[in-house]
Amino acid sequence: MNPVRTVLRRAADFVDLYLFWLTSALTRAAPRAHGRLLDVGCGDRRFEPLFQPFIESYTGVEHEAVFNTTDASKRSKGPDVLYDGTRLPFEAATFDTVISTEVLEHTSDPAALVAEMARVLRPNGTVILTAPFAFRLHEEPYDYFRYTPHGLASLFERAGLRIVETMPFGGVFSVVGHKLNSHLAFRVARLQGLGRLLGKMGHEGSGHGDGLRLWTLPGVLPAMIGISAAAHLLDRVSLDPTESLGYLVVAERG
Repeated sequence: MNPVRTVLRRAADFVDLYLFWLTSALTRAAPRAHGRLLDVGCGDRRFEPLFQPFIESYTGVEHEAVFNTTDASKRSKGPDVLYDGTRLPFEAATFDTVISTEVLEHTSDPAALVAEMARVLRPNGTVILTAPFAFRLHEEPYDYFRYTPHGLASLFERAGLRIVETMPFGGVFSVVGHKLNSHLAFRVARLQGLGRLLGKMGHEGSGHGDGLRLWTLPGVLPAMIGISAAAHLLDRVSLDPTESLGYLVVAERG
């Protein structure tokens, strides 16, 4: 990525409140990963570099039918294995760590998917999973659920996994800021095409929301930056765990 594109991407990631807080939560959880790691729903492997320092190997797997409808399927980095979305194509107790980021809302049977993660996990292995609580509709029509920490705990316990930590990411100000910025970006300025150019929007279809409105940018861009800056500051001094963008759960198999 050239220097200009790198600067623009970093600015976009700062404005993208969901991605910022999600990445912060995963960075905190990454040292818990170890051994052989499986990334369920890896997409374009965005978070692989966070975990590489702590693991022996990385394997990415994707639901083939869903993945092929997304922009991530056209990028240079992708899954090592594709499967049919039912049974993960690995033997039981194969991996020491299983991660899954922003995938659980896209399966119509989340309990079955969590059970599959538990099946391929070795004893004393670790699961690190994130799921949204407040997020716009995306990757339609494969967008089924939003999750509370209690719902996630129920899914994990039914799969025989013990919750070690539940971490909310992004507080009430980021929830509000994210909603406002999403409206400005996608409904007003139509920045989807620019996002894909910068390597974002991998979870959307390639033709989704094209048609940049250049004339809106002098107003929209400063507004989005201001909203994000305020949310970053206010959430650091007044975090409300009952109002979050999403949750990260760390669990272990006994």
